[in-house]
Amino acid sequence: MVPLYWYLILSAALFGLGTAGFLFKRNIITIFMSLELMLNAVNLSFVAFSYHWGHAGGNLYVFFVIVVAAAEAAVGLAIIIVVARNRDTLNVDDLESLKF
Repeated sequence: MVPLYWYLILSAALFGLGTAGFLFKRNIITIFMSLELMLNAVNLSFVAFSYHWGHAGGNLYVFFVIVVAAAEAAVGLAIIIVVARNRDTLNVDDLESLKF
């Protein structure tokens, strides 16, 4: 059996990598993937605590986070595609405003 703290260390490492990517990268696709990585790190913590305590509540939260992440991915990617077509760039520094 794997101890709980191993899962939490892995979750913290994934969340840290996602945060670093979100803060330091300038490509909007990379920022979007970093946000998804942070959501998955939180899901890992929820599942680990749920298994450790023997309750299904963590798994229920993971289900809702995955549903919200899927909706966010659909809407976010649609916005990214529109911005990329209209501005011809995916660099966040080049996007000063969302009005055309």
